[in-house]
Amino acid sequence: MRMTSAVLVGAVVLTLAGCGAGGNGTRKVPVTATGSLESLAAEVKCRPDMQTDADEIRQALCKNADGKFVLATFATDRGQREWINDAKDYGGHYLVGRKWVAVGDDGVVDALRGTLGGDVEVGTDHSGHGAKHSG
Repeated sequence: MRMTSAVLVGAVVLTLAGCGAGGNGTRKVPVTATGSLESLAAEVKCRPDMQTDADEIRQALCKNADGKFVLATFATDRGQREWINDAKDYGGHYLVGRKWVAVGDDGVVDALRGTLGGDVEVGTDHSGHGAKHSG
Protein backbone atom coordinates (compact mmCIF):
# COMPACT_ATOMS: atom_id res chain seq x y z
CA MET A 1 0.00 0.00 0.00
CA ARG A 2 2.77 2.45 0.92
CA MET A 3 4.57 2.13 -2.42
CA THR A 4 1.31 2.54 -4.36
CA SER A 5 0.58 5.80 -2.55
CA ALA A 6 4.14 7.05 -3.05
CA VAL A 7 3.96 6.26 -6.77
CA LEU A 8 0.60 8.05 -7.01
CA VAL A 9 1.94 11.17 -5.32
CA GLY A 10 5.03 10.97 -7.54
CA ALA A 11 2.85 11.07 -10.62
CA VAL A 12 0.82 13.93 -9.19
CA VAL A 13 3.96 15.91 -8.27
CA LEU A 14 5.24 15.55 -11.82
CA THR A 15 1.85 16.63 -13.17
CA LEU A 16 1.70 19.64 -10.87
CA ALA A 17 5.26 20.80 -11.58
CA GLY A 18 5.16 24.32 -12.93
CA CYS A 19 1.47 24.92 -12.08
CA GLY A 20 0.74 27.90 -9.85
CA ALA A 21 2.32 31.14 -8.78
CA GLY A 22 5.56 31.50 -6.86
CA GLY A 23 5.31 32.58 -3.23
CA ASN A 24 7.34 35.17 -1.43
CA GLY A 25 7.64 33.23 1.84
CA THR A 26 7.14 36.34 4.00
CA ARG A 27 3.66 35.48 5.27
CA LYS A 28 3.15 34.93 9.00
CA VAL A 29 2.71 31.22 9.70
CA PRO A 30 -0.30 30.27 11.87
CA VAL A 31 -0.40 27.48 14.44
CA THR A 32 -0.37 24.16 12.58
CA ALA A 33 -3.87 22.90 11.80
CA THR A 34 -5.14 19.49 12.88
CA GLY A 35 -8.14 17.41 11.92
CA SER A 36 -9.60 15.11 9.32
CA LEU A 37 -8.86 15.34 5.61
CA GLU A 38 -12.26 16.94 5.11
CA SER A 39 -11.72 19.58 7.81
CA LEU A 40 -8.26 20.47 6.45
CA ALA A 41 -9.70 20.69 2.92
CA ALA A 42 -12.47 22.98 4.19
CA GLU A 43 -9.83 25.24 5.80
CA VAL A 44 -8.18 25.80 2.41
CA LYS A 45 -11.47 25.92 0.50
CA CYS A 46 -11.17 22.83 -1.65
CA ARG A 47 -13.50 19.92 -2.27
CA PRO A 48 -11.34 16.79 -1.97
CA ASP A 49 -11.44 14.26 -4.81
CA MET A 50 -10.68 11.09 -2.81
CA GLN A 51 -8.04 8.83 -4.36
CA THR A 52 -7.23 6.55 -1.40
CA ASP A 53 -9.50 5.89 1.57
CA ALA A 54 -7.80 3.28 3.74
CA ASP A 55 -7.26 2.82 7.47
CA GLU A 56 -3.62 3.95 7.34
CA ILE A 57 -3.89 6.76 4.73
CA ARG A 58 -6.56 8.95 3.21
CA GLN A 59 -5.45 10.85 0.13
CA ALA A 60 -7.26 13.29 -2.15
CA LEU A 61 -6.58 15.59 -5.06
CA CYS A 62 -7.55 19.18 -4.31
CA LYS A 63 -7.79 22.43 -6.22
CA ASN A 64 -8.45 25.91 -4.87
CA ALA A 65 -7.69 29.49 -5.91
CA ASP A 66 -3.97 28.87 -5.22
CA GLY A 67 -3.69 25.81 -7.48
CA LYS A 68 -3.70 22.01 -7.44
CA PHE A 69 -2.30 19.84 -4.67
CA VAL A 70 -2.51 16.47 -2.95
CA LEU A 71 -3.80 16.36 0.61
CA ALA A 72 -3.19 13.24 2.70
CA THR A 73 -3.89 12.27 6.30
CA PHE A 74 -2.32 9.38 8.17
CA ALA A 75 -3.29 7.09 11.05
CA THR A 76 0.21 7.22 12.59
CA ASP A 77 3.22 9.56 12.70
CA ARG A 78 5.44 6.70 11.54
CA GLY A 79 3.23 5.97 8.54
CA GLN A 80 3.32 9.64 7.61
CA ARG A 81 7.13 9.84 7.84
CA GLU A 82 7.62 6.66 5.77
CA TRP A 83 5.23 7.99 3.11
CA ILE A 84 6.99 11.38 2.96
CA ASN A 85 10.44 9.76 2.77
CA ASP A 86 9.30 7.56 -0.14
CA ALA A 87 7.44 10.35 -1.93
CA LYS A 88 10.29 12.90 -1.68
CA ASP A 89 12.26 10.82 -4.19
CA TYR A 90 9.80 12.17 -6.78
CA GLY A 91 10.58 15.81 -6.03
CA GLY A 92 7.96 18.39 -5.12
CA HIS A 93 7.23 20.55 -2.11
CA TYR A 94 5.62 19.13 1.03
CA LEU A 95 3.72 21.02 3.71
CA VAL A 96 3.86 18.80 6.77
CA GLY A 97 1.59 18.94 9.81
CA ARG A 98 0.73 16.42 12.52
CA LYS A 99 -0.50 13.34 10.64
CA TRP A 100 -1.17 15.26 7.41
CA VAL A 101 0.74 16.49 4.38
CA ALA A 102 -0.08 18.69 1.39
CA VAL A 103 1.99 18.27 -1.78
CA GLY A 104 2.24 20.75 -4.62
CA ASP A 105 4.50 23.27 -6.24
CA ASP A 106 6.29 25.82 -4.08
CA GLY A 107 3.75 28.61 -4.65
CA VAL A 108 0.79 26.45 -3.70
CA VAL A 109 2.57 25.03 -0.64
CA ASP A 110 3.50 28.56 0.48
CA ALA A 111 -0.12 29.69 0.12
CA LEU A 112 -1.43 26.64 2.01
CA ARG A 113 1.09 27.27 4.79
CA GLY A 114 -0.46 30.69 5.31
CA THR A 115 -3.71 28.94 6.28
CA LEU A 116 -2.67 25.54 7.66
CA GLY A 117 0.71 26.33 9.21
CA GLY A 118 3.13 23.41 9.18
CA ASP A 119 6.69 22.89 8.02
CA VAL A 120 7.92 22.86 4.43
CA GLU A 121 10.09 20.01 3.15
CA VAL A 122 11.48 19.79 -0.38
CA GLY A 123 11.86 16.60 -2.39
CA THR A 124 14.79 15.55 -4.54
CA ASP A 125 15.50 17.93 -7.45
CA HIS A 126 15.65 15.98 -10.70
CA SER A 127 15.69 19.03 -13.00
CA GLY A 128 19.20 18.27 -14.31
CA HIS A 129 18.49 14.60 -15.03
CA GLY A 130 17.83 13.54 -18.59
CA ALA A 131 18.20 17.07 -19.96
CA LYS A 132 20.56 15.99 -22.79
CA HIS A 133 19.08 16.15 -26.25
CA SER A 134 20.85 15.34 -29.47
CA GLY A 135 20.24 17.62 -32.38
